[in-house]
Amino acid sequence: MSKKIAIIGGGNLGTAIAEGLIQSGFVQPKHIIVTKRNVATLMHLERKGVLVSDDNNEAVRHADIIILAVKPFQVDEVLAKLKADIDPKKHLLVSVITGVSIDHIIGASGQPVPVIRAMPNTAIAIQESMTCLSFRDVQKDDLEYVQELFNQLGKVAVIEEKLMDAATVLGACGTAYAMRYMRANIQGGIEIGFDAVTATLIAAQTVKGAADLLLKRGTHPEQEIDKVTTPKGCTIAGLNEMEHQGFSSSLIKGIMASFDKIVKS
Repeated sequence: MSKKIAIIGGGNLGTAIAEGLIQSGFVQPKHIIVTKRNVATLMHLERKGVLVSDDNNEAVRHADIIILAVKPFQVDEVLAKLKADIDPKKHLLVSVITGVSIDHIIGASGQPVPVIRAMPNTAIAIQESMTCLSFRDVQKDDLEYVQELFNQLGKVAVIEEKLMDAATVLGACGTAYAMRYMRANIQGGIEIGFDAVTATLIAAQTVKGAADLLLKRGTHPEQEIDKVTTPKGCTIAGLNEMEHQGFSSSLIKGIMASFDKIVKS
């Protein structure tokens, strides 16, 4: 029997989750309900067979799995209004809200509901997210179902909740770090003779290919680096100059700066 999914909050992330699940065929559109105050912006989902509503309580009553995709400042108000309709024996609550702990979710819901906290990144829009999961009081079958759900939208790792801030930095902020590297790569490509469109294609596909080498072969980055660095060659010359300029150390320091910002805020 297919589980029914309510996505509370039809913003960019909520709609991306719905669209990815539809495209993958993991859930029939009629088993998904997405909520938003202005349902007019959800008509593209309704045309695909998804149920849309401006009534969060109706959506919860319809669902087995509740995906919370509202803004952090909205979570207490939203859950307070849903208390009467959340049933710990029926519902599994999945939160994709940045920076809101499982303890906070359970407290705001007023129910001992099983909770999975998920941290995807923006590539979820093209079903290429890196999503980290942590959980509390969740049955094995339910955890496996949610893992498979997010596997339709990219890759999944189950981690301890205490690592969620670190996951935010490495997996979510990491998208921006990678984009900044590619932007610099494109700028360098233009300086050595390529037009912007061609430089962008070469840079983006090269990074995608490099990532796939690690994911598909399970190798270490240095193993792949060794394959393209020949004695007295241009690759090692470029790498060494980047290291002299602090390439790796600046990236590590940037990651630590982002992490410190999260834990102190």
